[in-house]
Amino acid sequence: MHSSSEVLGVALQSLLEPEAPPLIRTFPLGRRLSNDLFACVEEVLPASSWPRLARLAVATGPGGFTGTRLTVVMARTLAQQLALPLDGVSSFLLVARRLWQAGEPLTTADPFWLLQDLPRRGVVAGAYALDAHAPGGVVERQPPRLFAAAAAVPPGPQLLAVVEAGADVAQLLAFSQAAAAVGGPAPWATVLPLYPTSPVGAEG
Repeated sequence: MHSSSEVLGVALQSLLEPEAPPLIRTFPLGRRLSNDLFACVEEVLPASSWPRLARLAVATGPGGFTGTRLTVVMARTLAQQLALPLDGVSSFLLVARRLWQAGEPLTTADPFWLLQDLPRRGVVAGAYALDAHAPGGVVERQPPRLFAAAAAVPPGPQLLAVVEAGADVAQLLAFSQAAAAVGGPAPWATVLPLYPTSPVGAEG
């Protein structure tokens, strides 16, 4: 599940047909997310089939406080109740992998900064690079945090972190599949929403 923007993204991959294309749905819910989240997830997979799930993944933000929190709470609850591994992945990391696949100049030697402007607050920025040993092939060198302005971000290529819900929830699914393939631990209790918008500790 991915709700770091105004559009909810939900994706499902069948373990019985791993080569089949995933089922991906997007829902432009905006402020209706709190009322419609459960129904939208059920459109993709009815609640009666949730015990058949083998692994869960959720985008942890940065994003809106309510939207990101709701999907993270739902994913944590399901993972706890169903005793499933849960992958929590930064929405910026998903954008970074999508941009790299589209040909953007992401390299291991020169971290690639993704920026999201927050009017009257500053910018949220995180650094990313290629890493062949990381699930999904891209690693987060510095998690997203608040800076007073783009000029305060450390040197390196900069691109805007624009969420594309459908494409990014597909990236989330790919990250989760890669994590499952290497068998890494994915405890639900460590997955928390990311809110880097507090002015405390902002760099200028």
